[in-house]
Amino acid sequence: MYERSSVAELAESLRSELNRYPLGGKLPSSRALVERFRVSPVTVSRALAQLAAEGLVVTRPGAGAFRAQPRTPAPAPGDTSWQAVALSAEGTGEVVPRSVDASGVLVTLAAPPAGVIELHSGYLHSVLQPERAMAAALARAGRRPGVWGRPPVEGLPELRDWFAREIGGAVGAADVLVTAGGQSALTTALRALAPPGAPILVESPTYPGLLAIARASGCRPVPVPVDAHGVRPELLAEAFEATGARVFVCQPLFQNPTGAVLSDERRGEVLRIARAAGAFVVEDDYARALAHEDAGPLPATLAAEDTDGVVVHVRSLTKVTSPSLRVGALAARGPVLDRLRAIQVVDSFFVPRPLQEAALELVGAPAWPRHLKVVAAELRHRRDVLAGALRRELPSLEVPQLPRGGYQLWARPGSGDDAAFVAAALRAGVAVAPGRPYFCAEPPGPFVRLSFAGVPGAGELTEAVRRLRSALGGAPGGGAAGEA
Repeated sequence: MYERSSVAELAESLRSELNRYPLGGKLPSSRALVERFRVSPVTVSRALAQLAAEGLVVTRPGAGAFRAQPRTPAPAPGDTSWQAVALSAEGTGEVVPRSVDASGVLVTLAAPPAGVIELHSGYLHSVLQPERAMAAALARAGRRPGVWGRPPVEGLPELRDWFAREIGGAVGAADVLVTAGGQSALTTALRALAPPGAPILVESPTYPGLLAIARASGCRPVPVPVDAHGVRPELLAEAFEATGARVFVCQPLFQNPTGAVLSDERRGEVLRIARAAGAFVVEDDYARALAHEDAGPLPATLAAEDTDGVVVHVRSLTKVTSPSLRVGALAARGPVLDRLRAIQVVDSFFVPRPLQEAALELVGAPAWPRHLKVVAAELRHRRDVLAGALRRELPSLEVPQLPRGGYQLWARPGSGDDAAFVAAALRAGVAVAPGRPYFCAEPPGPFVRLSFAGVPGAGELTEAVRRLRSALGGAPGGGAAGEA
């Protein structure tokens, strides 16, 4: 096997030979294994570590590896049926639900079977992630003095200052809290601004993770329709008046899932309407670093234009780097900042300092602007490839808006419903996200979200559309989806 031996192959070979050694007996030395199997010392070390994790061997520094003693048999499983009552029995006046529906979020996090093309992912594929730059940043961060010490609960001052500059306007470092990604920041914001049972105005359609947060907090999301220019101000004003809500959550830039950008004319209107209602605007600026190459100058953040503390700003490094670099920020001015800080401290104390130090190293490195430029060009290319393939092969799959930022197309099947479309696509080897979870009320029709960020390259996008056309009966109209 020898020159091409992998860690998994070596681990399997060693696993099959363990019975040759007595319990507690010593295995051959690492040097002997290197010579016998013609692999590197690193491969031997990793294979032994895998067997140790399985409880089959024990490694002792300086002494070698030994066959482990057999594990004590696991006790027989008990009866957990009593939990059905404990988890469902409601107390008097219970407002916050104890069961949480995370299905809309899990759709984009689930790993599909082998061979399935992922058009449902919410993150960049590894080929688009700055893996070498992140590894180098993490290594440099690990050498910083005090890196394993406790950071300030608000976050490292230098990182808060960087986020403040990115947000712009009068926002300063003192107005910023470092969070464990955007989802954590949104959770903290809603807990701070809306009590259980309160209505929360949201764009319709909107990010399913936001709806899950609101419902898990016992709040009632109320939809406000979005068109090609963002949320409609007249409907926002009516919703505030009808519900008495004190919170509106929006994504003014490259809205998820539609890709809409809040127009210049509407930006001031949204702030004015919220201020008149005595309400906060939670600005989820998730996609600013995902602007496409042809996006042109980006509008300022709403937070930069806000003078009265109306806006609570959320952003994250995760989307443009890696799902595991969960570093984000909350920015607010006025007394609300103290409440946000208190809730974050109670929930998580602080973001681990090594992760903050690594993020600071990454955004300060020369590789960072190069990475952003590569992502901007690649996302534009992938968008055009996917949209072009859909126009040619599935013209009845309507794409109302071609976004200039973000990583998805919001599409409407020509007939049928989104569940049937998703099922037919998966049978053909393509995973797409259904549109229903993006609406907190009845949707105006069937929709699907097609992500172009989670595949290795543009070739997978054209192949995905070919498979979709085949799945829908080979008809350009795609009508077979409704019969699936």
